[in-house]
Amino acid sequence: MAKRERVVRMSVEQPLWRALTAYRVLTMVYAVLLAFFTREKFERPLVAAAFLAFLAVWTLATLPKVAGAAHCTKRFLAADLTVAVTGLLLTPLADAQAQQIDGPTLPTIWTAGSVLAYAIKGGWRWAAGASSVVAVANVVERGEPSSDTYHNVLLVWVASIAIGYVVEVARASERTLARALEIEAATRERERLARDIHDSVLQVLAMVQRRGTALGGEAAELGRLAGEQEIALRTLVAGGMVPPSRVSEDASQGAVVRLVEEPAEPGPEPTETSGPSPCDLRTLLGPYAGTRVTISEPGAPVLLPAPAARELTAAVSAALDNVRRHAGEQARAWILVEDWPDEVVVTVRDDGPGIPEGRLEQAEGEGRMGVALSIRGRLRDLGGSAEVISAPGQGTEVELKVPRGKAGQDG
Repeated sequence: MAKRERVVRMSVEQPLWRALTAYRVLTMVYAVLLAFFTREKFERPLVAAAFLAFLAVWTLATLPKVAGAAHCTKRFLAADLTVAVTGLLLTPLADAQAQQIDGPTLPTIWTAGSVLAYAIKGGWRWAAGASSVVAVANVVERGEPSSDTYHNVLLVWVASIAIGYVVEVARASERTLARALEIEAATRERERLARDIHDSVLQVLAMVQRRGTALGGEAAELGRLAGEQEIALRTLVAGGMVPPSRVSEDASQGAVVRLVEEPAEPGPEPTETSGPSPCDLRTLLGPYAGTRVTISEPGAPVLLPAPAARELTAAVSAALDNVRRHAGEQARAWILVEDWPDEVVVTVRDDGPGIPEGRLEQAEGEGRMGVALSIRGRLRDLGGSAEVISAPGQGTEVELKVPRGKAGQDG
């Protein structure tokens, strides 16, 4: 049995958390050693000793909190920043000369670790807020800040914002990479299934179609159904979601009758309390595939809010109705689904005689509102657009665009 491929996601920000853990420990040791070797300068050494002892315990006890984004909660970040600010404000109490000589604070560079935790957790906006709080605390601690104080404050502020921005870009890149890997894995799995099915089921259906057509009679009808099922199965393997035809056998006459030729009935209308949950547009368009309608779509789900997906499907159905009505039952149609980051585009094209110039305006003036309401009206309500391109003898193309930002907001 072939193994199913599995996408393993790697966190690009995890190394940053490990680096932050090491930074906090090293800077805590630095702050303690610096205070020990300069202990004679403290007017109140007990204040310094008490805070640094608490800082050491706090740093070691909270190492699991900075091991990853899941454990680094907002409450912890607020408490950690409070510890850093408290150390800054306690510095003049422990060392009265710190304001005059612009010496190091009690937590020294450990304070930057609190700001970096905000940057890694929440991005540059969180980093800007935390560094601003530290900046105010530094200015208050100095009393009369020097140019060096402003320089250090600005350095921490810019560095934290830059790191926060880099983290946001890394997360966006990680999501894009993960989606690409999932699409690649799904494509490889579909190709594997296509090979297996092609070597068995599709060949049998093709043989039944050929033999049935050659024998004629009821066997010809069976061959026709086998041919349709072959097309539907090929569409399903290629990424579509075509439901199997419902077939019943009449025992008294020995005939095989296909009960479904039209697309499946739409699902129940959503209740007022139901929200615009995501819906795969492919599952709604799949039933329209057949011997005369070909659907080309992405291998990954095309997600839209359910109301928008239903309205877009209804517009496609109206376009196919126009093909059957005006181009004839033997006309072929092609549906192309394009999934872009900012919009979904569905194009319906046929090989009919085309629409004469001015015919749409004439039909609208006569009160025939098929294109105006069933197609353009639906897309307009979704915040999208519908464009009809046609020329006599060259078929018709209907391009339906639904922007993701507006689709489903009012539905």
